Amino acid sequence: MNTAATLTLRDRWSLYLDLIRWDRPQGWLLLLWPTLMALWIAAQGFPGWHLLAVFTAGTILMRSAGCAVNDFADKDFDRHVERTAQRPLTSGRISVKEVVLIGVVLALISFALVLTTNAYTVTLSFGALAVTIVYPFTKRFFAMPQAVLGVAYAFGIPMAFTAVRNEVPPVMWWLLAGKLAWVIAYDTEYAMVDRNDDLKIGIRTSAITLGRFDVAGVMTLYALCIASWWQAGQLAGLGWVYDLSLVVAAAQALYHFTLIKGRERLACFKAFRLNHWLGFSVWVGVAADLALRG
Repeated sequence: MNTAATLTLRDRWSLYLDLIRWDRPQGWLLLLWPTLMALWIAAQGFPGWHLLAVFTAGTILMRSAGCAVNDFADKDFDRHVERTAQRPLTSGRISVKEVVLIGVVLALISFALVLTTNAYTVTLSFGALAVTIVYPFTKRFFAMPQAVLGVAYAFGIPMAFTAVRNEVPPVMWWLLAGKLAWVIAYDTEYAMVDRNDDLKIGIRTSAITLGRFDVAGVMTLYALCIASWWQAGQLAGLGWVYDLSLVVAAAQALYHFTLIKGRERLACFKAFRLNHWLGFSVWVGVAADLALRG
């Protein structure tokens, strides 16, 4: 195995991309679709190329920075988990210094993008960064760290509204509530994959906290997500096209139930990986509904 000291530049670049999960875009897509929903609702249609570029690139960059932060925080735990034992930092192929530097650089580039918006949005970005840094460490003491992850992942929603309107209207809170429920739902599916390993090493997760009610909890959270997003649509004046997209999302959630009900690792992981399609479906509903209204 190569060590951090003997890697070629090409090897390092490959490991850096692995660190930020470049080959697994599901992670940043899970953040992106609700953020775009918020942008479209805030602008009552297409938000313009500038904001679309800022929030898309910023989402990818901050998710990548978050991966670096997470691997730094979990470096001593990941080696004991089958799925994460070969991550670049845990396996010793890159150094802690490199991981920290990558996280800082990505966060700074993202911040530079936010600076092209307005003061309100810039202020919110500090909160987003703080929660992103804190989240990995909450797995050591908080029974439901997925809720903290939900807050971190949901910051793009209020930032989208402040970037467009320079305010936070009531509809934003319903979008935020739906996003929070959705994150806890799909990250619980993710946590179900590692439950046995996490129990051995003392990591706290929602899958462990919910215990035998994990599947029921996930499905309840999906229901809360869709109900909250339906209420957001009512406040935003969205119509039947948007409602249809929520039906499609609900059907996907029901399919996830068929995957996770047996609590098999690969099936739970598949359910997690498919979640970005649920978010995509709802964003399409928002965009199409607003486009039809003209």
